Amino acid sequence: MYKAEAAIKLILQKLGIAQLNEMQLASIEANKKAADIVLLSPTGSGKTLAFLLPVVLNLNEKPGGIQTLIIAPSRELALQIEKVFKAMGTGFKVNCFYGGHDITTETNNLLQPPAVLIGTPGRLAEHIRKENFDVSGINMLVLDEFDKSLEFGFETDMVFIISKLQHLQKRILTSATQTIDIPAFTGMENPAELNFLKNEPAEGLSLKLVKADSKDKTETLLKLICAIGDEPTLVFCNHRETVEQISKFLFKHGLVHDIYHGKLEQYEREMAIAKFRNGSNKILISTDLASRGLDIDEMKNVVHYHIPATEAAYTHRNGRTARMNTEGNAYLILSEEEYLPGYITTAPDWLKLPAEIKLPPSPTWTTLHIAGGKKEKINKTDIVGLLLKKGNLAKEELGIIETGDHHSYAAVKKQKAQQVVNILANEKIKGYRLKIEIAR
Repeated sequence: MYKAEAAIKLILQKLGIAQLNEMQLASIEANKKAADIVLLSPTGSGKTLAFLLPVVLNLNEKPGGIQTLIIAPSRELALQIEKVFKAMGTGFKVNCFYGGHDITTETNNLLQPPAVLIGTPGRLAEHIRKENFDVSGINMLVLDEFDKSLEFGFETDMVFIISKLQHLQKRILTSATQTIDIPAFTGMENPAELNFLKNEPAEGLSLKLVKADSKDKTETLLKLICAIGDEPTLVFCNHRETVEQISKFLFKHGLVHDIYHGKLEQYEREMAIAKFRNGSNKILISTDLASRGLDIDEMKNVVHYHIPATEAAYTHRNGRTARMNTEGNAYLILSEEEYLPGYITTAPDWLKLPAEIKLPPSPTWTTLHIAGGKKEKINKTDIVGLLLKKGNLAKEELGIIETGDHHSYAAVKKQKAQQVVNILANEKIKGYRLKIEIAR
């Protein structure tokens, strides 16, 4: 076992974190004393690290099979957990399995089992049914964003998975929702509860109401985005059909943006988030799928195009901004026929929009899509070298780079993007001649 204090200190150094917050410290202490933990804390408060630290401290350094299983409701959240675990630099192997990912690749990864396996319920259940990995060594289970897994209809898969884990010694369940019933199938008995949820909005969150002139709110949304200006903005809708409709309207008016919902292909979702993170677009129109599990920094504004169906949805959406003691804004667009939902007890101020609109400036960055990634042994250093040395970019003309399994994304200054694509048309990375194009 790790020596806790020294291990945590080293992990924080690698993560670039000065100190743990109150919730994370409480989680570590509670996990020393109790077998089962329920951790309730807002989105963006650092829950991932709060359960990964106890996971690491529980791992046995002797090589063996899978010791910890982490179940997440979405592939985005599963990938985010994997990213944090790898950044901790523990030396333990970790794998992430999810629907839409090559199951053959996942099965091959199990030839040398990871110490920690992260995945979505459906894909993990499929592997267990096929007996692709040995469950007998799993002694710790994490159910991250448990309520969301139930909401997404994964109860049957979770019941099956947990029924196969006969040697569990510790369970951690997390949620950002206050009212959560813990079903018997989790196997939790008298868990210690850590509740860091607050009824009031985050201290740095400013709430504002926006009146729409008609039932169709698209014109009002356009005015609001123009009033907000050149700031990262996430617009939430209740239905993906509305996301698509709004997108057509905004494109018609020349507003650069992307969309995000569950019916998009995985690479389309990854590309949209990569472009949003690197500043190639500053507006993302989404369903509630983007309310949890995405690693997005500097989220300044959240817009509720539709009234959230539940208080929990409202809380999770707002949790995308004013994170970790920063400031942010949440706007709720109401038509004349709509009223403030009952779960908002203090009426926010109304925001008067300017009569004339002026589109915010287009982003100065553009994203290059590179058709290769980690599975082709391509890393960020390879891409930096290609773009700077052979693409003739200056350092200040190259922005954030992200690598996925088979796709990579690099932000470059917009005026240089097409030039770089032309120059690199026949170049290779690690012996591969990969297609490089401007991400659309």
